[in-house]
Amino acid sequence: MKWASTSSASAKYHRTEYLDSAPAVILAAASSITKTIRLTSAVTVLSAADPVRVFQEFATLDLLSGGRAEIVAGRGSFIESFPLFGLKLEDYDDLFAEKLDLLLALREGNNIHWKGKHRAALTGQGVFPRPLQNPLPVWLGVGGTPESFIRAGMLGLPLMVAIIGGEPHRFRPLIDLYREAGKHAGHAPDSLKVGIHALGYVADTDQQASDDFFPGYAEAFTKIGKERGWPPVTRSQFEALRRPTGALMVSDPETVAAKLLKMNEALGGISRISFQMSVAALHHDKLLHAIELLGTRAAPIVRKALLKPTATK
Repeated sequence: MKWASTSSASAKYHRTEYLDSAPAVILAAASSITKTIRLTSAVTVLSAADPVRVFQEFATLDLLSGGRAEIVAGRGSFIESFPLFGLKLEDYDDLFAEKLDLLLALREGNNIHWKGKHRAALTGQGVFPRPLQNPLPVWLGVGGTPESFIRAGMLGLPLMVAIIGGEPHRFRPLIDLYREAGKHAGHAPDSLKVGIHALGYVADTDQQASDDFFPGYAEAFTKIGKERGWPPVTRSQFEALRRPTGALMVSDPETVAAKLLKMNEALGGISRISFQMSVAALHHDKLLHAIELLGTRAAPIVRKALLKPTATK
């Protein structure tokens, strides 16, 4: 499991509460002041983007950062981008499947010949620049749709599962479906990596983490819920999600580390955890301190627990 090593710009959404409709630009800024962390989108909403431009943006980021760029391609959880770019919502899945096919073709080589229904064909044109990494890493971001897990497995792409509610262990059948699909398609088990994208935050104590995170979390999800017909978020619901089997990673570093290790076991092994702390609109100083706590107190616990014992002669 990778820890404290990934900088993630959020989804490419077009809403007032999101300031990152151009994640590659934000990640490029991050690349200029970092040296080793990976630079990835939480999700690049490929259905509403042009794969050629996505590839060019992340190839450029890869060159600027010395080979640290990654794409998490997904369908996203909001639909504002469809009318914004003149797309039909009824083409939701077809758009994604076609554009993913083109994105993967672009990273495999240049001067490709490709034809689809929703974009002009490519007839051997060059697409530049080319990334430093070959191939440029592409993860498939998924929610809870079985077909998405199967698609990732069939393509042999690493899987990034967004778990922002409920109980993470309930995703095990879907992750098993992914691994079985990948095995059936002939992909090596080692290539079928599973990452988790979760909402999380750490503070010095469990109570402080809860008190810091809840107000902004409740405001954000109550607003989204109002749009979708859900009731307002309550403190009891929030606390239930903070329990050992719940999805929220909000506590002190030691508690969060223990919860992650249980999740790792429950899901059959995960290779990465992506922590999203921005949803609660916390002050920058608190987020910096949380990152420090993750790196100095939580990460060592996880690394030590997952370290394979040295074989004795």
